[in-house]
Amino acid sequence: MTRTPASKFYCFKWYEYDANFFDSSIFRGISNRVHCHPPITLFSDTSVFILKKSCYILYFQSNFIARGCSETCKIWPCGLTCSYKHRNGGNNQTFFHSSAHSWHLQCRYADSSCNGLDVEFRALPRKVLWDLPRFVQIVEVGPRDGLQNEKSIVPTSVKIELIHKLVASGLSVVEATSFVSPKWVPQLADAKDVLEVIRHVPDVRFPVLTPNLRGFEAAVAAGAKEVAVFASASESFSKSNINCTIKESLARYRDVITSAKKHGIRIRGYVSCVVGCPVEGAIHPSKVAYVAKELYDMGCSEISLGDTIGVGTPGKVLAMLEAVLSFVPVDKLAVHFHDTYGQALANILVSLQMGINIVDSSVSGLGGCPYAKGATGNVATEDVVYMLHGLGIETNVNLNKLMDAGDYISNRLGRPSGSKTTTALHKLTT
Repeated sequence: MTRTPASKFYCFKWYEYDANFFDSSIFRGISNRVHCHPPITLFSDTSVFILKKSCYILYFQSNFIARGCSETCKIWPCGLTCSYKHRNGGNNQTFFHSSAHSWHLQCRYADSSCNGLDVEFRALPRKVLWDLPRFVQIVEVGPRDGLQNEKSIVPTSVKIELIHKLVASGLSVVEATSFVSPKWVPQLADAKDVLEVIRHVPDVRFPVLTPNLRGFEAAVAAGAKEVAVFASASESFSKSNINCTIKESLARYRDVITSAKKHGIRIRGYVSCVVGCPVEGAIHPSKVAYVAKELYDMGCSEISLGDTIGVGTPGKVLAMLEAVLSFVPVDKLAVHFHDTYGQALANILVSLQMGINIVDSSVSGLGGCPYAKGATGNVATEDVVYMLHGLGIETNVNLNKLMDAGDYISNRLGRPSGSKTTTALHKLTT
């Protein structure tokens, strides 16, 4: 292995740590992903390991820190290799700061003998890029979640053309419509007609929302191959949105999911109000974890966590994801952010750093929940793709074609695009 020049070695410094943080659920079950030599002993059922009582190794999404060690130790999390050797008997100490989590690093360039600790990293990206996925699956929700709140009825032909343009841009998952009562969502009364035209498009998933068994049966009759159910982490929102309690909604979806399994139909689950509720205010992460776990245990192959009113910040999102990840595997989770406070992209980034690689978004920033006062549109798909491509993350989406789709629907709705990326790039070309 080629040694990195000494000038490129990193030295990380932490100060004091909070023992309660080490006991947090985010670090549990980590031992299966870390391989060390000499052998390590798990301490307090967390990711704090003791190596000959002189070395702490903390692993957080392939990140780690080390406390002075008299032995050379090699760690291989997700291909990242580190070797370190203490020179003065293991007395050097590095600690967490009591007011920060593990991603808050005190980092600087240093020489290889910084504080007597030899550190060698191979292909170490900048700290903000640690553990970002190579590929992100974008779930386009514009045709359903984006249009459902439009006051003027969008012609069926326009919806179908929008879906075709989205697929042409490279999007392989497009939430097409919802089989809900036209009384509640008149905009989507043409669900059957839309699905009839698009359902034979190859290599594309078209999940449709089915709020109950009756809606599911209608979706199956129309040729749906994937359905979605939605529950809320807020009791008040559940009652106002779908006229039942959380417990009642889960019982309802158990019937839908059981039927879907019999038909061999894939099920996607949604959890709304994962950070805040327009009625209850802040939602505790444990409530989100409970609903997500119930949907996962029922058989949902993917669970999307939605910040319905867009009040989330990276810190709040992190706490929520930490709770959910205690019960649901990271590869089964997606995130769905509204951009009410301009935090959606930041929330997506921290979700990626937590291991999420499925992101819901809406072309041209369309959307807004009809039952959540003040909720603005979803994060714009164009803005998400622009950010991901800027991070070197693959999406299989052609940004120019995606912007064409956004322009198409914006023009039909008679208003400017809600995508900042589209707006900025258009200014450069006009």
